[in-house]
Amino acid sequence: MAPRRKASISARKQPQQARSTDLVAAILEAAVQVLTTEGAQRFTTARVAEKAGVSVGSLYQYFPNKAAILFRLQSDEWQQTTRLLHGILEDTSRPPLVRLRALVHAFLQSECDEAAIRGALDDAAPLYRDAPEARQATASGRRALLAFMREVLPDAGEADRARAADLIKATLSQVGKHFSETPRNRAEISAYADAMSDMFCAYLSTANKPRRRKAG
Repeated sequence: MAPRRKASISARKQPQQARSTDLVAAILEAAVQVLTTEGAQRFTTARVAEKAGVSVGSLYQYFPNKAAILFRLQSDEWQQTTRLLHGILEDTSRPPLVRLRALVHAFLQSECDEAAIRGALDDAAPLYRDAPEARQATASGRRALLAFMREVLPDAGEADRARAADLIKATLSQVGKHFSETPRNRAEISAYADAMSDMFCAYLSTANKPRRRKAG
């Protein structure tokens, strides 16, 4: 039996005129509303078109199926997170650990602000988790963290810096997801972010040492 082909997740075409750009923006805005209210399981192109006030045919000019819409939303989220990461960590006007605290606060706030759509996109993740854009976003984020670790851990070895980058990234991702599953107010988010930042800073202060070789 021939393997089943995956649905295309690429947009049919890019908007060239202001009117087309506005149409795509309306479709994506409607998609977010449908996704957050209906969830990934009940997300359809027909519901999105109805919410956007356009015909399904107009929607299909830009998105061939629901997977393409979901992928565009996820791609936009990846780009937003990547810009956040680079913008804070590369701001050398502030000390490294101050930047790390700012990143933790901004990341947790973003996770909580967009918890509904992030959860729904996670449900749809099998549609696009192996896409090149996913790998590029992951690689870009890791490069930014590794560059930051070279700055904050100048005396540590490369393996220790890589471990620190992976640990912080994984902790932010998993804890942020779990924390944002419950509605939080700003005071709760700030207190939690402070606690996470203290934990990261304490860890980095001990990691900034050359690893001693064990006596053989």
